[in-house]
Amino acid sequence: MDVVRIQDAPIEVAPALRAIADPSCGGQVIFLGTVRDSFEGRKSQGLFYEAYRELAEKEMRRIAEELKQEYAIRHVALIHRVGELRLEEVAVLVAVSAAHREAAFLACQAGIDRIKRRVPIWKKERWAEGEASWHDDPEARLT
Repeated sequence: MDVVRIQDAPIEVAPALRAIADPSCGGQVIFLGTVRDSFEGRKSQGLFYEAYRELAEKEMRRIAEELKQEYAIRHVALIHRVGELRLEEVAVLVAVSAAHREAAFLACQAGIDRIKRRVPIWKKERWAEGEASWHDDPEARLT
């Protein structure tokens, strides 16, 4: 069963893996994007994510369908968290299952790349010095 959502709660890996489980799939790949302690050479103490939820989930569903068609994957989970996140917390999860590993790896990479480019989610970096700034660079959203 596919899972596509924006959520406030911490992202849990086990339910996503159950969602993509399938006895006909020999390959499962998962990507976790986590909050790191620096960005562009500056120390960070966390992030704040904001999304236009309705449009973000609609675009994520479109991405899920594209991945299934283009890579012959069977199941997909795309989950992004919004709100305040501390260092090391999971901000985004992409998980896919396919009959073979190559399709699963390619689809997982395409999934995160498309989320970064197309989904209306914005990131505010909370700097260690106490200030904060929004990133409007699509490539900076989930890195």
